[in-house]
Amino acid sequence: MGEPLDTREAQLEEVLDRLYETYPDATISLNFANRLELLVAVVLSAQCTDERVNQVTADLFEKYRSPEDYAEADVDELAEDLNSVTYYNNKAKWINSAAETIVEEHDGEVPDTMDELTDLTGVGRKTANVVLQHGHDVVAGIVVDTHVQRLSRRLGLTEEESPAKIEEDLTGFVPEEDWQQLTHLFISHGRATCTARNPDCGDCVLADVCPSSKLDHDVDLASGEPWEA
Repeated sequence: MGEPLDTREAQLEEVLDRLYETYPDATISLNFANRLELLVAVVLSAQCTDERVNQVTADLFEKYRSPEDYAEADVDELAEDLNSVTYYNNKAKWINSAAETIVEEHDGEVPDTMDELTDLTGVGRKTANVVLQHGHDVVAGIVVDTHVQRLSRRLGLTEEESPAKIEEDLTGFVPEEDWQQLTHLFISHGRATCTARNPDCGDCVLADVCPSSKLDHDVDLASGEPWEA
């Protein structure tokens, strides 16, 4: 039990086959109706749960309907509207600044390239990848959030630690047609079973191919630390 297959490619194929079967409807959990709402929601989701973001944006998207609304907003008032999400002061500044750039340099349209998106304040590769995939139907990479970061290492698919390095590593052998869905599958499994602190290895569909399974391994490859007794 708990042993990876002979190659990363074989390990990945088995992992994805099982997760596709377990989570056939896995998809993005943020609520949005257009590209601007998607961008704002993803910026807000940094180190914050999607559930909390959806609670906040339910009212936020009624108040702010265009890039101009965010660009012309009083930043302190915008921050107050965001005060139940993490780092709301910084996120208010980022959204305000990004909206200004969208208005001034992109004719009020959320850009559709990685370079243009990552030039926006508060937008890194993860955010840009989500906006490209779900706003523009452009798959330019793999979204590496905390779940993808943890599961990729825990399952022995990478030894890299930083999201950028993990993305670079994964895109080297993950079939491009799986780039988008891999993220949703890993997030679903990370939330349901393969949690950060106390994964439910006894009820995990991947336990027999996982080199970090607590059932017969002492070390969590995600952290490099021994499992707590």
